[in-house]
Amino acid sequence: MDSLRRSVLAATALLLVLPLCTVQAAPPSLDLATARVVDLSWSYGEDTLYWPTSPSAFELEELAHGVTEGGWFYSANLLSTPEHGGTHLDAPIHFHDDVWTTAEIPVERLVRPAVVIDVAAKAAEDPDYQLSAEDLAAWEKVHGAVPEGAIVLLRTGWDERWPDRLAYLGDDTPGDASNLHFPSYGEAAARLLVERGAVGLGVDTASIDPGNSKTFPVHRVAAADNVFGLENLRGLGEIPATGAWIAALPMKIEGGSGGPARVVALIAE
Repeated sequence: MDSLRRSVLAATALLLVLPLCTVQAAPPSLDLATARVVDLSWSYGEDTLYWPTSPSAFELEELAHGVTEGGWFYSANLLSTPEHGGTHLDAPIHFHDDVWTTAEIPVERLVRPAVVIDVAAKAAEDPDYQLSAEDLAAWEKVHGAVPEGAIVLLRTGWDERWPDRLAYLGDDTPGDASNLHFPSYGEAAARLLVERGAVGLGVDTASIDPGNSKTFPVHRVAAADNVFGLENLRGLGEIPATGAWIAALPMKIEGGSGGPARVVALIAE
């Protein structure tokens, strides 16, 4: 009888504890032999967009292009670019001291499962739209909690405006970033995503903060927890809300605050 009573008490205690436990879903499986690869990056060239206050843009100087004296073809160029323009990564140190530089981000954090939150319809109505905590709650009600270790991608549909500077940034005044208008993450939603354990926040606009931000709270919240940013992405409409993997590999710059990146999605077929 005592043995039965102890068993019942143990079972009751387990039932009380289980709701408090968070079961972490396994990362989505992926067969690289059959996966569909989607390029989420813009090419660098004359049309590449940079932050309005950037002192320069992308430059490619031809060093050689043609048949050599030895009879074979040879081509080489000299390139120059600020870190933050085109499809690029923001390292945590971009907005916080004593955190990871571009080269210090552990490579395993750059290849992670992805989730896509789509606010394109709302952004079409409001160019200053910010992902809210309510948006995140609605997404999680349908798809489940954002898994720890994920790269979160916010689709606004703004990539359709690239490379029209006025349409994409909301203002094309040279050297002036005071009147920009484009959607992105809101601070409350960003805090929740960092608390969920997201390792990166990406968006198909020029910044993980909305264009009208003056204090860049999303950058600061993310950077303080060593969460990187991915900006000026494209093609997020091709990525499912869950189930894809992202490889976001920036130029490995020692001491860098960011860098150009080739970002691709891998989707199970």
